[in-house]
Amino acid sequence: MTSRPARKYGMKASEAGTGLLYILPSFVLLLIFHVIPIAMTLFYSFTKYNAVQSASFIGLANYRRLFSDSNVATSFFNTILYTVITVPLQTMLALLFAELLAKKSRNRWGGIVRSSLFIPVICSMVMVGIIWRILLATDGGFVNTVLGVFGISQVNWLGGRWSSLMAVCMIGVWKNVGYFLVIFYAGVMDIPSSLYEAAKVDGASGTQQFFKITLPMLRPITYLAVTLGTIWSFQVFDLVYTMTGGGPGRSTITLVYTIYTSAFKEYNMGYSSAVSILMLVIILLVSAVQKALLRDKG
Repeated sequence: MTSRPARKYGMKASEAGTGLLYILPSFVLLLIFHVIPIAMTLFYSFTKYNAVQSASFIGLANYRRLFSDSNVATSFFNTILYTVITVPLQTMLALLFAELLAKKSRNRWGGIVRSSLFIPVICSMVMVGIIWRILLATDGGFVNTVLGVFGISQVNWLGGRWSSLMAVCMIGVWKNVGYFLVIFYAGVMDIPSSLYEAAKVDGASGTQQFFKITLPMLRPITYLAVTLGTIWSFQVFDLVYTMTGGGPGRSTITLVYTIYTSAFKEYNMGYSSAVSILMLVIILLVSAVQKALLRDKG
């Protein structure tokens, strides 16, 4: 009577052990490349460390300096502004393109358009930054040359306080919109056509179908797109580094760019670790707010 439950329990234990073996490689990689580096960054944020001499504990000195550092304040403002501009814009454009392609261009032409919009996604961000820096050049740049054909005077795209930041934002949107387009397109195609047919029978217009059917059904995908876009926006560095170098002045420096300069130009690893922890906390808070606002309520 007791052998069968015991044998059954033994099978469950064996299956659990097999499952643990399957996830062990991923767990080890996660521990080595994510958990341990975060713990080390937190530790170094309380130290004075230049990667040559041994770290010395200085308590909250790095954090006190952080909250009075004008570079951090400027980079935080620029990062927030970049996020506020790029995330909604790339999300709305991706959703709009996905809806149009799914409803109007479900043919070879639509496939070409999707592939064309996805090309920037697979390009290196460094290469994208260098190419667009050349295209937006004041003297002989392609964009200003085209504007000159229409009698529009040249624009110093990367030399102005706001024009340089807006240029970086637009290139960021151009780079990422194809990625979210593919996700939204798959979501739109997965919505049952019976819902739209029933809405047509009830006399719903195309706009009403979009806001009453498409948007609610794509709520989880929208949450994913906004969350990923926000994280990517807070991590923007290579585009800024290759296009503007943080300039002119400090008009395009971001939090990650500040971390880079503190760590690899000033060799202040402890302070850069403190800025990194600040950015981690901000991303976690923003993600929590987004989850509360965009979570699927059924």
